Amino acid sequence: MSPFLAEFLGTALLIVLGNGVVANVLLTKSKGQNGGWIVITFGWAMAVFVGVYSVGSFSGAHLSPAVTLALAVAGKFAWEQVPLYFLAQLLGAMTGSITMWLAYKQHFDQTTDADLKMAVFCTSPAIRNPFYNLLTEIIGTFVLILGVFYIAKPGVGLGALDALPVALLVLAIGLSLGGPTGYAINPARDLGPRLAHFILPIPGKRDSDWAYSWVPIVGPFIGAALAALVFMQLS
Repeated sequence: MSPFLAEFLGTALLIVLGNGVVANVLLTKSKGQNGGWIVITFGWAMAVFVGVYSVGSFSGAHLSPAVTLALAVAGKFAWEQVPLYFLAQLLGAMTGSITMWLAYKQHFDQTTDADLKMAVFCTSPAIRNPFYNLLTEIIGTFVLILGVFYIAKPGVGLGALDALPVALLVLAIGLSLGGPTGYAINPARDLGPRLAHFILPIPGKRDSDWAYSWVPIVGPFIGAALAALVFMQLS
C-alpha cells in the first residue's frame, strides 16, 4: 500500500469511528444517546488504535498534519513528503466524516439541535476565548506529540505495536485536557469534518463556525512544533 493511500485510509478509519462515537452519544434516538464524556473519549482512543494499527507499517500512521509537521521539524521525515501526507489526511478525514453521516443520517434528520449536529463533525469551545482556546490546543497537542516521539523512537512514525500506547495517550488527553475545546489536537481531524459539515445536505444545520476554525488548526501546529523542538533538546 502506498503511503498516500495508507494515510488516507488510516485517517478515514480514525474519523469514521471517532466522529461515530460522538454521533452515537449526541444524536436523537441513537442507542448510545447521553452516553457521556467517558464513552466519547474511550471511543476516540479506540479509533486511534484502529487507525494506527491498520496502516502503521505502510506510512508510519501519522494520521495528523501535526504529527507529520513535528517529525519533519525533528528531521525524522522528509519535508518534500509533507504536502502529500497533509492532502491524504485531509481527504481521509472528509471521507470518514461523510461515511459517518451516512451511517447516522436518520438520526441527523431526527435531531433538532443544530449545535449538536455540528459537534458531531468538529470541535468548539466550552467557553469561547480565542487566547485560552488556542493555548489549550497547544498544550494538548504538545503532550500528544512529545508522547508520540518517545513511543515511536527511533523510527519516523508509528508501527502497529505502537497503536495501544498511542491510543492510551489520546485517552488520557481527552479525559484530562479535553474539556475546554473538545481536544482537536489534529488539524485534519477538525478541518476535514468541518468542510464535510459545510457541504453535506444536513437538514436544520447551522453555519460551520468558520470564525473558530483557525484555532484547532493553528494550535496543534504550534504545539507540534514546540514538542519537536523540546524533544530535540532532550535527545
